[in-house]
Amino acid sequence: MNYPKKIDIALEKVKETTSTNDYLANLCRESKAKEFYTVMAESQTKGKGQRGNSWESESGKNLTFSTVLYPTALEANKQFILSMLAALSCHEALSNYTDGFSIKWPNDIYWKDKKIGGILIENELEGKYITQSIIGIGLNINQEAFHSDAPNPVSLKQIIGAEVNLQEVLMKVVHGIIGGYRQIEANFNISQLAISAMYRKHLYRRKGLFPYRDAQGDFLAEHQEVEPDGHLVLKDEQGALRRYAFKEVTFVL
Repeated sequence: MNYPKKIDIALEKVKETTSTNDYLANLCRESKAKEFYTVMAESQTKGKGQRGNSWESESGKNLTFSTVLYPTALEANKQFILSMLAALSCHEALSNYTDGFSIKWPNDIYWKDKKIGGILIENELEGKYITQSIIGIGLNINQEAFHSDAPNPVSLKQIIGAEVNLQEVLMKVVHGIIGGYRQIEANFNISQLAISAMYRKHLYRRKGLFPYRDAQGDFLAEHQEVEPDGHLVLKDEQGALRRYAFKEVTFVL
């Protein structure tokens, strides 16, 4: 993705908070956060993942941050473009350091078969439009060991064998989000095509048959498409198409 090189953001660093999404949401309620205001925390006491999952992060070792957008012209049924954009921005930032990263639908960041990051987007709506979007991102950067029951975490330091400046990675990610967001504002239709194509290109398990699990049990399937509203479409061994919303299907690792 090619964006303008110069983008200024307001960055607030905090020692500890429950979650950067909560912290930034409180600022927004107090009308103290302009668009692209970004909060970075050394430690989160209640770091959140998708649908209430927790996020393990050693204090001062990883990136936990949130940024706010006010996409008031974006309809709620088109909100998945923000999820794709955030995931692509993380993918591109990490790919500056080494290869092997992918996006596990809908917006986890993987290195090979291990999870290096996750994204939680919390939107506020008014009518059919999004009035506020807080994009929370957690990336494992310099942590050397993980102690939770998460099955497959990995950090950038574990991958490349060297520490990385946290703010450097943050700026690369936020730069990508803002640049892509400005293109969405300028021309939604063209941006959606470009972002969707790039998102599909970098999807985890994009080619081949792999094991999945849904409410009916385990099955083998191959990736078919991701619809504009974010639904995942798989084609199973019998050639049947299966369509899933978030959390309706699990990747069996």
